[in-house]
Amino acid sequence: MLLLDVATTSAQVGAVSARSAKIGRIAELLAAAATEADRQLIAVVVAWLSGELPQRQIGVGWAALRELPSAAAEASWTVSQVHAAFTEIGSVAGKGAQGRRSELLGAVFAACTEPEQTFLRRLLGGELRQGALLGVMADAVARAAGVSAADVRRAAMLGGDLSTVAAAALTDGGAALAQFALQVGRPVGPMLAQTATGVEDALEKLGGTAIFEAKLDGARVQIHRAGDAVSVYTRSLDDVTARLPEVVDAALALPVTSMIADAEAIALRADGRPHRFQVTASRFGRGGGRGARDRTADVAAARAAQPLSVFFFDVLHLDGTDLLDLPTTERLAALDAIVPPSQRVDRLASSDAAAAAAFLTATLDAGHEGVMAKSPTAAYEAGRRGAGWLKVKPVHTLDLVVLAVEWGSGRRTGKLSNIHLGARDPATGGFVMLGKTFKGMTDATLDWQTARFLELAAGPTDGYTVRLRPEQVVEIALDGVQTSTRYPGGMALRFARVLRYRDDKGPEEADTIDTVRTLYDR
Repeated sequence: MLLLDVATTSAQVGAVSARSAKIGRIAELLAAAATEADRQLIAVVVAWLSGELPQRQIGVGWAALRELPSAAAEASWTVSQVHAAFTEIGSVAGKGAQGRRSELLGAVFAACTEPEQTFLRRLLGGELRQGALLGVMADAVARAAGVSAADVRRAAMLGGDLSTVAAAALTDGGAALAQFALQVGRPVGPMLAQTATGVEDALEKLGGTAIFEAKLDGARVQIHRAGDAVSVYTRSLDDVTARLPEVVDAALALPVTSMIADAEAIALRADGRPHRFQVTASRFGRGGGRGARDRTADVAAARAAQPLSVFFFDVLHLDGTDLLDLPTTERLAALDAIVPPSQRVDRLASSDAAAAAAFLTATLDAGHEGVMAKSPTAAYEAGRRGAGWLKVKPVHTLDLVVLAVEWGSGRRTGKLSNIHLGARDPATGGFVMLGKTFKGMTDATLDWQTARFLELAAGPTDGYTVRLRPEQVVEIALDGVQTSTRYPGGMALRFARVLRYRDDKGPEEADTIDTVRTLYDR
């Protein structure tokens, strides 16, 4: 199968809004891929159309995608050839790695036509937003394979990877889906939460009673234990066992033989309050090209310098019995029977809004993100954003100034999309950049800001980024502020998204860098 076939389908899927049309077009491509009876090919196509790389990361970011060779006149690359090239690029390490990766990437793009280059640029840049989300892709796989969509979703949840499930279904039919059952040692997609505006909203949505849990500002981990063998996975299903010996020790200390559990790993200060998220995240970093002995020493040194605490909050399997289809209350009873209170996430079962609000306040005062509200009767919906879990946390807003904007790609080609955000600096009269975002923008917003920012353009551009006169104020929602060495203020916005443009405010009324620093310190 040619790369052009995938690129063309991606463009067609992105151009239509109807879910049925997206499913139909993807199903046609998958059926064509299935005729080659190549499981890897099918898995790669599903991953790409879902906006993912099978390799996850290959060391290529937006900077490497700005200057690429001219497009080829004719398509020649197959999907398998590009996948192999990406694997080679991802394996490059050591001195001169960046140059070598650029050389290999340039060779790939030089042999690609314009549609293929556009597709790969969006795929590698993380901007392949064409509406082929899990639900759409699962339905397309089901249609192409002639199997039940519910069976595909269930297999993908328990198998942890829709690409692998698709490859099995499209080559061996529905019978192949039976192999994707809950299995200790194989990560499953974690259950995710929807959002509630507050504890009262959460209680109403959950029928009047909820189990409220502290939402820690750590890193979620999925822990598998089979005898003395323990595996630890991130929420994106990366194996981080070797980097988190404290989590392994915590699992081995429990009176169980086999287990799959959800937990939070978090770096705590001496007073019990959480460190900034980056401190926890630093323990998850890769060891690069160093040898095994060096990496072991690195982990030991990191553990000594900043140990992690582990807090369990759910259990999916226990000593040979699968629990994920049981209600929350029964799973928590099983968890409480094996995990001491000091290693459980704080929780409150209540139908009293005042008690829930007090629990939320206490959790926030302790330095955590907010609370989770869970239905007492909900099953564990692996890999899904189920209605049985709701997250409640404060949303911060800032009025910032747009300093520059980048041209979009894919559906946003020809529109100014990714905005650079700055806070006012009273000391200098200038602005301090705090990050970028393209989230929260409707099509109407994109049209408006393209026209508006072309009016504010301050001189020639580099062909990618348009520098602006600092006049437009935008209201930004964010989850918090984190440490950053990338921006001059030493801070960056977490999960920033556009709420609205503030034409009623001038840049002199934007929030100051001091306001941002106060939020950061808090």
